[in-house]
Amino acid sequence: QVQLVESGGGLVSPGGSLRLSCAASGSTLDAHAMGWFRQAPGNEREGVSCINRSDGSTNYADSVKGRFTISRDNARNTVYLQMNSLKPEDTAVYYCAADPDYYCDSESILVAQDFRSWGQGTQVTVSS
Repeated sequence: QVQLVESGGGLVSPGGSLRLSCAASGSTLDAHAMGWFRQAPGNEREGVSCINRSDGSTNYADSVKGRFTISRDNARNTVYLQMNSLKPEDTAVYYCAADPDYYCDSESILVAQDFRSWGQGTQVTVSS
């Protein structure tokens, strides 16, 4: 099973940017579809974005479309989430997830239960 470690979270002002990274070990990332989820206090974990393992198809939650970009560098065994134009409502713990069988495309509905491996999360706080 792949092990995942997120990094790159922090405190940023509204309108700012952050890039989250998810480094994998124990298996190669190119054998997994990857997802980013987030969870704010009192809320359920929600899907943010995913990227397919083979053709690079992606999917984004409506709330982040046009602002967030998911990418993967299989040579570095790392997945990224570039977050621009951040808003206070983006404040949450962000989790990286992987699954060898999940298929991500534009019609995907991101559900946490579909992903088998999870990182420990990284806090993102958007505040002035």
